[in-house]
Amino acid sequence: MPTGENVILDSGEAVSQRQYDILRIVREQGFATIDALARQFDVSAQTIRREIIRLDALKLLQRFHGGAGVVEPAIRPAYAEKRLSQTDAKDAIGRRAAELVPDGAAVFLDVGTTVEAVARALAPRGGLTIVTNSLPAAMLLAAGRPESGQTPESGRASGIFVTGGSIHGPDGSLIGDTTQAGLARFRCDVAIIGFSGIDETGALMDFDLHKVAAKQAMIRAARMVVAVGAASKFTRSAPVRIADLPEIDRLVTDRAPPRHLSEAAEQAGTRIVLA
Repeated sequence: MPTGENVILDSGEAVSQRQYDILRIVREQGFATIDALARQFDVSAQTIRREIIRLDALKLLQRFHGGAGVVEPAIRPAYAEKRLSQTDAKDAIGRRAAELVPDGAAVFLDVGTTVEAVARALAPRGGLTIVTNSLPAAMLLAAGRPESGQTPESGRASGIFVTGGSIHGPDGSLIGDTTQAGLARFRCDVAIIGFSGIDETGALMDFDLHKVAAKQAMIRAARMVVAVGAASKFTRSAPVRIADLPEIDRLVTDRAPPRHLSEAAEQAGTRIVLA
């Protein structure tokens, strides 16, 4: 609570009122730019930059180029661990999500092990145009193509486009301005989006701010958005907002969600699809 000119946090750290307000804004939004904060507080960008440097040093937020985001949790499932967990559920979700993709569609594929299961299910199908920033998904699609001399389901091969960008982490995801530019070149029928958790309002959340930018770009450029994730994620928290439920057309999962989430999805027009 505020005390005089400073605010004493639960951790015992003392910060200025402006630093406290910056921290609150970043935690509510997941990310805030220096320019936006400077306008909001009616101070210079240099002043905001100094405040962010201070909060970053205290490990209260994470400094990024041009802004600040929430601190990534210290405990989070490793990629190798996620690949080996709930494989049956992910495969079932992958097959069910693939059924929602019409023949001849253009498809965005996000990163993550559940989206990779969708890639495996889509791989034998021809006639699709697939855009992805996931190297593993691209390799699964390429490896699952019919061998030379065989005919894919639709009679013609799929086109697979991989965005450029910097490789980020062991999951082979591509991020950065080059990735964003690559995604901006396409308008797709379906976007398959992964997520790490769901908050109490039903918003899809993720741990990684860098990856969220690509997810949001896919959502904006797709006619139908399909989120995929096991029911275990319904009770998991994550710090960065991907999208609110009204932005999601289908949510494919392995078990019925809790009542409050089902009601929120119905109100938002989001259809829950069980694998």
